[in-house]
Amino acid sequence: MITDTNDEDVSLFDAEEDVGKRSKKTNIKHPVASFFHLFFRVMAIIVYLLCEFVGGSFIACMVTIILLLSCDFWAVKNITGRLMVGLRWWNQVDDDGRSHWVFESRKGTGKQQASDAESRIFWLGLIVCPVLWVIFAFSTLFSFRIKWVPVVVMGLVLQGANLYGYIRCKVGGKTSLKNMATNYFGRQFLKQALSKEEES
Repeated sequence: MITDTNDEDVSLFDAEEDVGKRSKKTNIKHPVASFFHLFFRVMAIIVYLLCEFVGGSFIACMVTIILLLSCDFWAVKNITGRLMVGLRWWNQVDDDGRSHWVFESRKGTGKQQASDAESRIFWLGLIVCPVLWVIFAFSTLFSFRIKWVPVVVMGLVLQGANLYGYIRCKVGGKTSLKNMATNYFGRQFLKQALSKEEES
């Protein structure tokens, strides 16, 4: 059974950042978090792309890529999501052995702490990199580089899981993505119908 909750405030290590000490000139309040949000995922892609050209051993490249992807998964899920956009998600198993997915977003004043620049960096990195891993998956299959399939699948799964978790946080844990899409297309249809009535 999967349970979604979205009712707690988010703070990193149970403490709020002191925003007053930050310089007001910069739009990036957490430069280290912003750097590491992109560093691990971009380095994994660069190592994947350059492995064949550099001529390193496949095992060393594979281990390096998987370590970078694992560090990225942990950093994005546990740190950068909280600091940069005020979102977090996780899975916990209760005493009965049931799995519960928890999706949270920062409430009240916390939402004002996220800067637009950090939000753009966060979502751009979160969306573009899984798309690249999908492209790598197709190119690996079509070029018959079968030995790279597990690495590409690992990249797709780890970065796709973070993307899915943060999308669920953003739209609300209790709202299914199917319902959100249905509501969006329903509103668009209604707008078109009303505009046609006004024209005639």
